[in-house]
Amino acid sequence: MSKRDAIFPADRHALYDLHRYSAAIRSGDLLFVSGQVGSREDGTPEPVFEDQVRRAFANLRAVLAAAGCSFDDVIDVTSFHTDPQAQFDTVLAVREQEIGEPPYPAWTAIGVTWLAGFDFELKVIARIPAGGERA
Repeated sequence: MSKRDAIFPADRHALYDLHRYSAAIRSGDLLFVSGQVGSREDGTPEPVFEDQVRRAFANLRAVLAAAGCSFDDVIDVTSFHTDPQAQFDTVLAVREQEIGEPPYPAWTAIGVTWLAGFDFELKVIARIPAGGERA
């Protein structure tokens, strides 16, 4: 394995190149996924908060799939929120549809003041299942 085994989804959005980061890095059987926001392909945010959250989860699913993973393989989640009190009910409703059955991953939610024009971000660590494909 190279020093950095980078993983990118097939339909990568513009932010990876614009800000010079990898969607995820594979290290052994672990996948460290960079923060996924509700970015359209051109790098702009979805204007409606719920759509931004759904798009962040969709972008996360695409990165996980590129590494042969699904949300069932996620061990740890950190979510970042620009206005947690106002946004949390929406995030919880979308999360309920996205994360599947128990046992749930560890999850930490953090309130922040800035996300480069976005209002929600997901960062995860996943275990790549045996036979997981490389991108």
